[in-house]
Amino acid sequence: MPGLSHDSYDIVVGIPSFNNETTIKYVVETAAIGLKQYFPSMRGCIVNADGGSTDRTKEMFYSASSNGVDLLSFVYEGISGKGSAMRSIMEKSKSYGAQAVLFLDSDLRSVEPFWIERLASPILEEGAAYVTPYYIRHKYDGTITNSICYPLTTALYGKKIRQPIGGDFGVGRELLEYYTTVPENTWRSDISRFGIDIWMTTSAVNEVKGSIYQAALGTKIHDVKDPGKQLGNMFKEVVGTLFSLMQKYEDNWKTVGDYSDSPIYGDVVTGIPEPLEVDLENMISKCYEGIHSQEDFIKDILGAKIARNLLLLGKSDAMIDDDLWVRIIYRIASGYRKLALRDRLIELLVPLYFGRVASFVSRTEKMTQEGAEEEIDKLLKKFVETKDELISIWEKSSE
Repeated sequence: MPGLSHDSYDIVVGIPSFNNETTIKYVVETAAIGLKQYFPSMRGCIVNADGGSTDRTKEMFYSASSNGVDLLSFVYEGISGKGSAMRSIMEKSKSYGAQAVLFLDSDLRSVEPFWIERLASPILEEGAAYVTPYYIRHKYDGTITNSICYPLTTALYGKKIRQPIGGDFGVGRELLEYYTTVPENTWRSDISRFGIDIWMTTSAVNEVKGSIYQAALGTKIHDVKDPGKQLGNMFKEVVGTLFSLMQKYEDNWKTVGDYSDSPIYGDVVTGIPEPLEVDLENMISKCYEGIHSQEDFIKDILGAKIARNLLLLGKSDAMIDDDLWVRIIYRIASGYRKLALRDRLIELLVPLYFGRVASFVSRTEKMTQEGAEEEIDKLLKKFVETKDELISIWEKSSE
């Protein structure tokens, strides 16, 4: 009979879902093996918060061989989105008295039982407040992370967290209390959607005293997307949340001058990610068209010098290098405090983001994963080195 047989659990594995019938069974079975293998003396359960799937997600969840681990699937309430699903899992976990809550994406095809140990042990044994994933990913997978979230979050808050929006997290009791007691209006935003991951990570850095670990999880294989064709609402929700949080934590990040590594738990596992094809010409074309359709707004927001550099880009070479990209991000992030401009600023940033990704793809096409990673770290250093410029722009834009 599906459902939970106890009132309390030490470890909860939470899986948000929406139409994931082909992958969720594997995620559940792998998580159950991990709980039994690594934490045999602790009581664990696997909880699925579903967004009203129209396929057989619920049936596939309950059909998994759970090895005696309790399973619960339910349809969450509230705004439709990943954040609402994760909120509902955290609220249930709190009521169960859980010491650790582990989140796994429902489209994972590379999850292994050891992921459970690496996401939970830093919390249970090292006293960590929060655990982010540390994956090997294809060099063109995770372009929002690589272009904005990773370098900007590191530069702002001084913690080097490679996958701040990775989706597979470990949450300790202290943070669980914070996440489940924030004001209700917090959830009437993009935090209820794809903004949830960057909100959780940024809150972990700023709101609690416990340390943040990164769990070495090996290769991530999931449903990857060409960034130039399948961006959808995710970009707006993630980046908008990141920029909004800059206003909330302004007093914190203005005092941060350097950054430190977050410890990695476990041996870094090597592997080869699945191939990912990206359409370079499509991204260049979208960048060029976006620049020329918003010429006046670009001049107003980004200033004459940046506008001139952008307008000089041609139809075949509309790509944005590191220096120009950092200056663009710092200006748009500063302008994002003006509520009336927010939608237009994101609309402006999208084609420029395509130009940024196109530049990265063009430079790294023949590079190894390691070489491409070095290029991403160069961008991070550029964000850090020019942070004084951000502070100056930020203060001028508030006058």
